[in-house]
Amino acid sequence: MRKSSPALPIMLVLASLAIILAGCAATTTAIRYGDLDVQNKMTNTIFLDPVAPAQRTVLVQIRNTTDKRLNIEPQIKGAIAARGYRIVDDPAKAHYILQANVLQVGRTDQSALERSQMAGFGGVVLGTGVGALLGGDQAVAGGVIGGLAGGAIEAISGSAVKVVWYSMITDIQISEKIKGAVSQQFQSQLKSGTSSTTTQTFADVTNRKKYQTRIVSSARKTNLEFQEALPHLEQGLINSIGGVF
Repeated sequence: MRKSSPALPIMLVLASLAIILAGCAATTTAIRYGDLDVQNKMTNTIFLDPVAPAQRTVLVQIRNTTDKRLNIEPQIKGAIAARGYRIVDDPAKAHYILQANVLQVGRTDQSALERSQMAGFGGVVLGTGVGALLGGDQAVAGGVIGGLAGGAIEAISGSAVKVVWYSMITDIQISEKIKGAVSQQFQSQLKSGTSSTTTQTFADVTNRKKYQTRIVSSARKTNLEFQEALPHLEQGLINSIGGVF
């Protein structure tokens, strides 16, 4: 009489254990990250000098160089106007000029967010990520039951519960009119082919001093969809810019 191999029951037990651990990990992650978490971080604080009511005029220029359609300029103007400022179209009549460029909108991960924030105004933007998958819970479970169980956990949890991040990264420049003069010097490196560069230098004197910062807005939740995250990212940016004035 042929005896059954003892490996088969062991594999069945391991597979069952993998399914149980995957379910526990997915449940823990769903509870921990089930609520939407939205954050806005500014790389450099901007302090604008108090001015008389007659000088509270702002020209607003919002640019969007991403592939996503946004309509935030009217809301930003409204947020600034609500703080007692008048929106103008003529630079000569503007005491402040607000210029913003939305550089990235889309899926990301925590590491890319942190590096984009550390880079600051004009720095590298790292917004493309895959989202976290159960974080440390998956790694612990995989180490306990070995390769087979770890593979089962990944297959199950990958289709069930993911912690998803979305971000909006915006560079901000505010120019403030002053009574004195500000000297500026610009230098740029232009590439000519693959082995040479051209250096351009330009000097200027203006009556405006400039402030620069970067705003990194993020939204995190399990199985978060972009359409759910976008309004919160937009509102966070609007609130941050409005709060500067």
